[in-house]
Amino acid sequence: MNIIWLGHGSFRIEIEDQVLLIDPWLKDNPMLDAAHHAEAIRGATQILVTHGHFDHTADIADVASRTNAPVAGMVELMGWLEGKGVAQTTGFNKGGTIRAGEVAITMVPASHSSSVEGENGPIYTGMETGFMISGEGHTIYHSGDTAIMADMDWMGDYHKPDIGILSAGGHFTMDMAQAAYAAKRYFNFKTVIPCHYRTFDALEQSAQTLVDGLPGVDVVEPQVMQPIKL
Repeated sequence: MNIIWLGHGSFRIEIEDQVLLIDPWLKDNPMLDAAHHAEAIRGATQILVTHGHFDHTADIADVASRTNAPVAGMVELMGWLEGKGVAQTTGFNKGGTIRAGEVAITMVPASHSSSVEGENGPIYTGMETGFMISGEGHTIYHSGDTAIMADMDWMGDYHKPDIGILSAGGHFTMDMAQAAYAAKRYFNFKTVIPCHYRTFDALEQSAQTLVDGLPGVDVVEPQVMQPIKL
């Protein structure tokens, strides 16, 4: 398995027979050089979208067109993307599971907000979400943009993810200290990968607080386009 950070909340996950893109943000992503755009999405088989904010949806229609990969996420958001010309969508909801080849993907709650900008103000795009992704004997929890929430209790107990990809930049999501608290209280991760940080000045620039807060856990500070092999 390769987990590849594309900067901010965007990931490429090569698992089983799939190449998953989660919230691929390319064009205006300050962390992803334009020279890497084609490589970042090459061979994609499935696109997953956690919620509607611009830094998670702005390039979905373009990436779907370029890769011919289907897009899956919250049902209302998929309806909006269909209106933007995305031809292949699967709308599902929290608690639902879909399959992409040999990979099982379950939608789980997050605690954030979800909308896109419309001509007359924000457009509701359903609830914000995360995903539990199972394959190759692992379960990955991609938190999406979220704060700490009590739902993490049952999510950790029921799904038992061993890999956590956690939004941890603060300001819009959990910060590093909160992510460490959530990981210790609700989960039993072997590996934790922070995201949604370093992108803007308002966000945390280092994961050292997360590292220090999770002794015995392999906390990997990702580098853009450098595979984390698990």
